[in-house]
Amino acid sequence: MTFLDDDPDGKSGMTVGCEVWSSQLGIDRLARAVLRCFTVPEIRRATLGGLDRSGVRNRKFSSTFQPGVTLSLADRHITALMRQITSQDVIELVHPFAEWQTFGALAYIAECYGFRYADVRLVGKQKIAHIRLVRDTSPQARQRAAANSAAFPDPGPGRPVPGMYLGSLTPVPEAQADVDLITTLIRYDAAGAAANRKQLLAMAWAGPALFLLLAVLTGKYAVLLPLAVLTPAFLLGALRINVTRRAKLGERLLAAGCTPTRDDAGRERFVRPVPHGV
Repeated sequence: MTFLDDDPDGKSGMTVGCEVWSSQLGIDRLARAVLRCFTVPEIRRATLGGLDRSGVRNRKFSSTFQPGVTLSLADRHITALMRQITSQDVIELVHPFAEWQTFGALAYIAECYGFRYADVRLVGKQKIAHIRLVRDTSPQARQRAAANSAAFPDPGPGRPVPGMYLGSLTPVPEAQADVDLITTLIRYDAAGAAANRKQLLAMAWAGPALFLLLAVLTGKYAVLLPLAVLTPAFLLGALRINVTRRAKLGERLLAAGCTPTRDDAGRERFVRPVPHGV
């Protein structure tokens, strides 16, 4: 291995390259070269969620990262959320492996800065949850956002955010009830999105008919007839479980003072009381 900047004549060839590895001088040269590589600005700069971690303050909000500092998962979630809060009127939380309580905590923080929970979608074959929040233009929401911005002017990694213990998405006792309510509401809407009753019923009866037709055409009754029986049993059982679970969530929402309603698409939803205060 040859370092051209230490061989200006370019005549060292393989001999010098081998000596680099076998002498202390070569080790020093190697170390200097490695250091030069890692001090190049383009390589030294690392990003996380679109934020500069090279020690330069992000223009969207003044979170400063120290080089080499590893952020916790909660800090990364909060960082991504605050970036959306400062630049968008519609927020979408997408964390494929997050728990429902995590979504509830993030939605709570967003509502502290003038947003409100709107809806949840399940996207793709894996049914990944997309939690949608929109900016709330009501006077109460604006007042709440202004008060929290004054109380928590620089939220982010290593600094407090409304309603959470430092460096985590664990609610403090004063915010626990509100986070639980938002989480229950998200779960209720997600359960409705996961189980489309009309679609499941259609599949439960169309599936057996298809298997029976295939059995007649192929003669493989031993394989297809059990499928014709098990398919509707499985789908109807899943639908029953989902309906029961959603009913229990609805009872919790009613007990918390939420009002049942239907949205423009005819879905059963709940409207919360006035969101949590400052």
